[in-house]
Amino acid sequence: MMGQHSGNQDRLFYSFHLDDHVPKNHLLRGIDRFLDLSALRQHLRPYYSHTGRPSIDPELMIRMLIVGYCFGIRSERRLCEEVQLNLAYRWFCRLGLEDPVPDHSSFSKNRHGRFRDSDTLRCLFETVLQRCMAEGLVEGEGFAIDASVVKADANRARGPAGDAAIDWRAPGRATRAVREYLSALEENGPPITPPASMSLTDPAARWTAAPGGPAFYAYSTNYLIDLKAGIIVDVEATPAARRDEIDAIQTMMNRVEARFELKPARLVGDTAYGSAETLGWLVDEKGIAPHIPVFDKSERTDGTFGRSSFTFDAEHNRYVCPMGKFLKTSWRMRKKDPRNYRASQYDCLPCPLKSQCCPNAANRRIVRTPQEPARDVARSLAKTEAYRQSRKDRKKVEMLFAHLKRILKLDRLRLRGLSGAQDEFLLAATAQNLRRMVKWLAPPAPEPPWITA
Repeated sequence: MMGQHSGNQDRLFYSFHLDDHVPKNHLLRGIDRFLDLSALRQHLRPYYSHTGRPSIDPELMIRMLIVGYCFGIRSERRLCEEVQLNLAYRWFCRLGLEDPVPDHSSFSKNRHGRFRDSDTLRCLFETVLQRCMAEGLVEGEGFAIDASVVKADANRARGPAGDAAIDWRAPGRATRAVREYLSALEENGPPITPPASMSLTDPAARWTAAPGGPAFYAYSTNYLIDLKAGIIVDVEATPAARRDEIDAIQTMMNRVEARFELKPARLVGDTAYGSAETLGWLVDEKGIAPHIPVFDKSERTDGTFGRSSFTFDAEHNRYVCPMGKFLKTSWRMRKKDPRNYRASQYDCLPCPLKSQCCPNAANRRIVRTPQEPARDVARSLAKTEAYRQSRKDRKKVEMLFAHLKRILKLDRLRLRGLSGAQDEFLLAATAQNLRRMVKWLAPPAPEPPWITA
């Protein structure tokens, strides 16, 4: 006989335990096992008044934000609706069936207020990172660095008309992102190279076409990861400009070393980080092996001799050409520009190899930067088996960026300004570390009996 559900919902009393209705293999169970927010209250205590009406529990708001970033719920309004309805979300946020969910406006007030002033999200990220270290997921032997462009919350069509000056003090234009941008200008001065285009709503974002296709306003999220398990050890938000992304290396490496005493033996990166200045800093100042391709334009493509055809004689500070002649620094220019090594015209003009060496110049010239020994170290490392393994390991950071945009849905920011981008990137990196920790450490749930039978 076909059964029929009564649909009776008139019972007044239920015996209901929320924990019984959350699956044993649910992601949030694993995250709750490794997430420790016991230090959060002490960290935020100076930013709350000792009197007055009690506020919303900051731990509840942090847990709700973690739920949103772990499951790609980008809207705070929708996040409140999901927590209201989803039993697993309520269980993770320590909410009972009848407990009210905070209003979505509370997140904006706390994000732009106490959380940002107290650097709470950086504290949360580092707390999770310390747990990853305690669980043995961070080895500290090898790090990888990379950056990914994320669209800013700025309309491409809303920019200044031509070269017209922008009146940032105009009514309705002094938003939070604009005030932050003007404050940074007062502190650091204007940029050396003015941006090609500037957004009126988020002036700190940079106009870029780096991923290919139409240009847009964007920020870059810079990841520094440990190569053992792909744990993110630091994250930094910068405008989407190559110079800012390269400068972020020193910021993150110094911060990780100062706070966690982590200093890798090798750093893996792509050619964007292979400049002479970066390689010199890694080799000469930090003593880190750069598993990074050298950004080198000294080799020629027209069939003539490149720099590798010349041998550098460090003892006499000169280059030796294939014919055994010397390229030296001029005594007149030695103090002004000691990097230029020139051959004598008397050696080059009658040389039988001149057409292969300097066909369009009277003599051959080579520029040697002060960081050339560090570049030579990077070139020698590129011939090793460890370097080839590092090229494979670098895919771990690229996979994190793919996960960030496809699974966590962070392909466009919702907060404006550099601080807003930093907040979003910190929360996303925290969520990724928590998910990675669960994947590596949480035991799998037992299979139902009808599957194992």
